[in-house]
Amino acid sequence: MNRILGFDLGSKTLGVAVSDPLGMIARALTTLRFASDDYTDAFAQASALITEQKADTVVLGLPKHMNGDVGERGEISIAFSQRLETLGVKVVLWDERLTTVAANRLLLEGDVSRKKRKKVIDQMAAVQILQSYLDYSNRG
Repeated sequence: MNRILGFDLGSKTLGVAVSDPLGMIARALTTLRFASDDYTDAFAQASALITEQKADTVVLGLPKHMNGDVGERGEISIAFSQRLETLGVKVVLWDERLTTVAANRLLLEGDVSRKKRKKVIDQMAAVQILQSYLDYSNRG
């Protein structure tokens, strides 16, 4: 089975998580960094990572407002997902409301320093996105 990647797209970073071979557990992989709003660079880096990981599915966080509306950040994620689909991978847009909050809470509970939290928060948010997708997909 090919790996599934989870992406948390920000304005300067792309947090990345990867599934285990069975598609049951998500783990942090890396944080890709790019110039502010340079989604062409983000796409190039993501494309290379998809190839390297032999991923056939990408779960991309879709930021929504608490009332469910899709704002500017959500529109950017939708456009990014359409670019990813040109690579021949399945792209699933996944509601990411409160994933960064949950990731931050986990890191705080783990007594991770503020400096270290800043370095891994995007990866942890990607883990939250991917794990919730895997849990949903595997229930049954």
